[in-house]
Amino acid sequence: MPSVALKLYSVFFKFVFKHRLQNLIQSSNDESSSPYGVTTRPEESVSASNPSFTDGVATKDIHIDPFTALSIRIFLPDSSLFPPEQPDSKAKPRSSPKDDPNSHNHRRSSYGPLNVGAPRNDSRRSSLEGLNLRSDNNAYRGYSPSPRNCRKLPVVLQFHGGGWVSGSNDSVANDYFCRRIAKLCDVIVVAVGYRLAPENKYPAAFEDGLKVLNWLAKQANLAECSKSLGNGARGAGSEFTNAEFQRHFVDAFGASMVEPWLAAHGDPSRCVLLGVSCGANIADYVARKAVEAGKLLDPVKVVAQVLMYPFFIGNVPTQSEIKLANSYFYDKAMCLLAWKLFLTKEEFSLDHPAANPLIPDRGPPLKLMPPTLTVVAEHDWMRDRAIAYSEALRKVNVDAPVLEYKDAVHEFATLDMLLKTPQAEACAEDIAIWVKKYISLRGHEFSY
Repeated sequence: MPSVALKLYSVFFKFVFKHRLQNLIQSSNDESSSPYGVTTRPEESVSASNPSFTDGVATKDIHIDPFTALSIRIFLPDSSLFPPEQPDSKAKPRSSPKDDPNSHNHRRSSYGPLNVGAPRNDSRRSSLEGLNLRSDNNAYRGYSPSPRNCRKLPVVLQFHGGGWVSGSNDSVANDYFCRRIAKLCDVIVVAVGYRLAPENKYPAAFEDGLKVLNWLAKQANLAECSKSLGNGARGAGSEFTNAEFQRHFVDAFGASMVEPWLAAHGDPSRCVLLGVSCGANIADYVARKAVEAGKLLDPVKVVAQVLMYPFFIGNVPTQSEIKLANSYFYDKAMCLLAWKLFLTKEEFSLDHPAANPLIPDRGPPLKLMPPTLTVVAEHDWMRDRAIAYSEALRKVNVDAPVLEYKDAVHEFATLDMLLKTPQAEACAEDIAIWVKKYISLRGHEFSY
């Protein structure tokens, strides 16, 4: 069972969250919505971005849509500054958690034991010669990187939780979680600051998620265009060097067009969607739209998605929705209030496509969905529907394992109080193990 401290914190959390929902209901009745919207609440603590490599990760914030409040935070691990290591055919894979006597015995999964990847070689950090650290405080700018030092990393689009009405991509808890994922998975994390309800109801948050995916594709195409023009100018015997030409290209079309960190280090052909709670609903929507778009999103390719305790619900209650309705933190009554703030009165239904992933005629066919890892908690009333969705994917031969954690509650791996618990650490490690199956380059795979 959860600890006494967690139970007490859950009572406090419910009181505060219910009060916040009631205030938002009142404000939604008094004020008209604005298309610009908000992405964070003034009462929530946020973490400032830091372009220097603090704890191995640099961050920056970008407002990508002039017509809305949509923004992103990029998490760049310092491993991107070093050339990729050559695959070592003689390297021995590490033992699986099943064989490790010190493995976390508080977790269980619906699939077999997994081996963790080869440990990162920290000797690469012995020299910073030739890197683009272009200020006194080691802030990384990323402009015109040296090709030999340019390492391409997969991109994870991350959508935070908060019941549609709270949370942000720059909150202290989300910042910590995204840093952890960036380092464990060795990826660039792009955390999406989508618009919140009730200022912006459905489908604003879903449209924002898809808009960021399209923005990522545009960035990849702009970077490739810049690279091609630079190579063309160099090949034609231009008086400009390649770096000088790229700077002129950026100056001519606007620096805001090309995001240097992604241009230098992002590999959009290995894109993973990761959603937390209601963010998992957004991730699943974006994955569906990516499937429908197909090659129109090139060079972006969604290779997998991770749904962490998704915010699914439906008109016909599941066993967990009945038995655990008054569970810890986000109980069913409060979540229904959140859904009423997110959906318009005309559209409100627990079988709305945003709420229930298994309603009939919800396209595209499930067999076309990307590999999907689902994380659920034992004491979460939404767990059964998430498991049912995973089972439906497996029936059509989609790789869709479920990781279930004993004595865990909703948001056990992302809530501020629980971020540093063994369960939260184990969950992030398990996610990294599974994700690496789909983002590893040929020759760099590890055994399972």
